[in-house]
Amino acid sequence: MELHIIDTKKQLVLADSVFGCEFNESLIHQVVTAQLAHRRAGTKAQKTRSEVSGGGVKPWRQKGTGRARAGTIRSPLWRKGGKIFAAEPRDYHQKINKKMHRVALRSMLSELIRQDRLTVVDTFQIEAPKTKSLTKKLHDMQVTGPIYILIHNFDPDLYLASRNLPYVTICNVSAQPIDAVTLVKSEKVFATEAALKVLEDLLK
Repeated sequence: MELHIIDTKKQLVLADSVFGCEFNESLIHQVVTAQLAHRRAGTKAQKTRSEVSGGGVKPWRQKGTGRARAGTIRSPLWRKGGKIFAAEPRDYHQKINKKMHRVALRSMLSELIRQDRLTVVDTFQIEAPKTKSLTKKLHDMQVTGPIYILIHNFDPDLYLASRNLPYVTICNVSAQPIDAVTLVKSEKVFATEAALKVLEDLLK
């Protein structure tokens, strides 16, 4: 597969086994759902009658008071008592094999190319580490909406310029994995030539 590198006359040749795969919607849905589930904190918690403090003494004697019998003030029937079916911390993690994750990423990248949402650049540099420099560059490229930028080396200027732009995400493919959720949500994905070569080696 050949891709044109914008602002140059070069053509980038990529392996069809990585960037020319069929669209596997069910697998992509499974991987994206697993990543979203993994982000859930799952820290919701409530206390049962055995966990609520106090209530160690019977509030009044069993008979002779005219009141209903009670064994503890921490009964779920009482105010400030325990919860009958108390919520407990949960782990929403879903297991995804490495092979499944690689296949899903290959399918997503291939579909992005077919939809003309992936653009190859020689380098993605800005004039200064300022937000307005990156904003101006994106405006000149006529790009709006969620943007994913794939680079192969950490660029401190680009990182500093993108921190205040919630719709721009930077990924150093040599040091961190690609986020499948961001990849699906992005209207435009920019990738340097070197970054795609790194991805090609990782996803073979």
